[in-house]
Amino acid sequence: MNMRLTVKMTCLLGLLAVTLVALPGSVRGQDLVKEALGGFPSQTIRLEFSSPPKLRSLPNYASLRQRYIGPRLRKLVDELGQLGIHEEDISGLVLGWQPGSTEMALYGFASGRFSAQAITESAQQRNMTPTPIAGKQAYCLEAGLAGTCVVVLQDSLGAFGSLTALTSILEAREGQNSSLGSDTRVAALVAGGNQGAPIWGVAMGPAVADWFRGWMPNQGSIKLDWEKVFGDVNSLTYSVNAADNVTLGLKMDCKTSDSAASLRQVLEGLKLVQQMAWDSQNPGKPNPYQAMNVGMQGNQVSLSLTTGYAELELASGT
Repeated sequence: MNMRLTVKMTCLLGLLAVTLVALPGSVRGQDLVKEALGGFPSQTIRLEFSSPPKLRSLPNYASLRQRYIGPRLRKLVDELGQLGIHEEDISGLVLGWQPGSTEMALYGFASGRFSAQAITESAQQRNMTPTPIAGKQAYCLEAGLAGTCVVVLQDSLGAFGSLTALTSILEAREGQNSSLGSDTRVAALVAGGNQGAPIWGVAMGPAVADWFRGWMPNQGSIKLDWEKVFGDVNSLTYSVNAADNVTLGLKMDCKTSDSAASLRQVLEGLKLVQQMAWDSQNPGKPNPYQAMNVGMQGNQVSLSLTTGYAELELASGT
């Protein structure tokens, strides 16, 4: 399996983790996930938690981050720097996605040691005018409804996203609209996630195909219809653990055992194609796809892959 998104999300999580600035106080990871379940709008189809301190401790994180920062992320980092925002002050991050007109809309919560006063002073020094939404003050880092904005909710908790997304989040927190946690199926998926991993998450419905499209952008000569392949998958739970190697673990709940068997067959075929493509493009290098294991039990398909950091960089560049 191509590990490109492992690196991209590591970078994205580290960079988006600079959403607020330090003072004493912190929201624990489990509490942050509860905030997301109570604050993310019910239209959210993917949730992902990460621990920025654990991510920053990854071997070769600095070089991987430098290599995979795209123009959009560089722009975001530059804009957040206007508020005196520092990555190392963040202890937890939860991202949410919902369908958008051209791409999935991204928003989230960040915990750490935050000061609304410090951000306000930084904004005033740069003549940034706050935008009131749902009784809070938002500072927008770029113009337009789709631009990224930041709201400090308390001294240990903040939210970010577009003005539209932040309005939905604040209304859900106040009970004015239904939240993601009102769906008992989602709450059960989150409760069953590998919450000790530095990155873990859940995806539902169309977000499953979107997630795989990012993780496996290259299939050799095979062109897949991702929506069709994962059309019978109700949900996906995933985690990324990192130590001496990087380990990816997936579980997919399918509609029937027959659909699970079909999906397993497709994934086994992809494994073979990726192995052949790797050997062709990286002769003499250890093949990480040989360690890709696909399993099935009832309606559930599982997948695991462990790879070294050198192989991860090569896979990301294919």
